[in-house]
Amino acid sequence: MAFTVRCHATFEAAHHLVDYVGGPEPVHGHSWKIEVALGTSALGAYDLSVDFVPTEALVRSLAERLHNRDLNTVPPFDRRNTSAENVALWVAEEIRKAGVLAGGVRLEEVTVWEGTRNSVTFRPD
Repeated sequence: MAFTVRCHATFEAAHHLVDYVGGPEPVHGHSWKIEVALGTSALGAYDLSVDFVPTEALVRSLAERLHNRDLNTVPPFDRRNTSAENVALWVAEEIRKAGVLAGGVRLEEVTVWEGTRNSVTFRPD
């Protein structure tokens, strides 16, 4: 038996890749979406695998930290390229720091969309 719980949040933000083919790209904006998938093999309190309420609150708080910002000015993106891949890695790092990965709960994946057509998914080893 295995369960996967997914929570997502959206935000609006500008960015540009500093290190890109031929030099930096122009600043532009996207409607971004982040989705976090947490998995577990057991039911816990109240017969829940992972509680949606605190998980959604955490994902929304991460999106709020980026909403209406130029990502190139927000740490740690002021020191690394603001690719969707790096946004996904940042979300994964923040999920780990938040302490929700306990009691058999694991981070299965983080997906980041730049607009409605393009996304990247990070799956930790």
